[in-house]
Amino acid sequence: MTSTALRRIQKELRDITNQPLENCKVEANDSNLFEWNVAITAESDSPYKGGTFHYTLTLPQNFPFKAPTVTFKTKIYHPGINEEGSICVPILRDEWKPSVTLATVLAIIQEKLNNPSADDPFEPDIAALLKNDKNKFLATAKEWTKKYAT
Repeated sequence: MTSTALRRIQKELRDITNQPLENCKVEANDSNLFEWNVAITAESDSPYKGGTFHYTLTLPQNFPFKAPTVTFKTKIYHPGINEEGSICVPILRDEWKPSVTLATVLAIIQEKLNNPSADDPFEPDIAALLKNDKNKFLATAKEWTKKYAT
């Protein structure tokens, strides 16, 4: 593990602990600071309201020069999160820059979860349902939230 990456991770963790995001809980793995467990409680106006969604944020050894990976542990009916738990957000792919803070990453993931969009989907069938039959999408999202996230 590189000391540069570890120093940056420790600083970012301190910043997030001192200024936590609302409805977002972060716990670093005590034995491995490169792995964080995160829980997002969906906002009241979200299709996932009432649910708490857990994911793992894994930081690479060459952080901040390479983006973290995110894996949702809680099943979710979402056009931007696939069955394996990967999330489709540009900042974790081609828009990553070493200056991006982990607080920003957490906020973007939280925003994506609370506001599903049919644009740039990981799950085209779910995106099509969101676009063409929003009521059916909302009913399924609510059902999955009740089943897996409460």
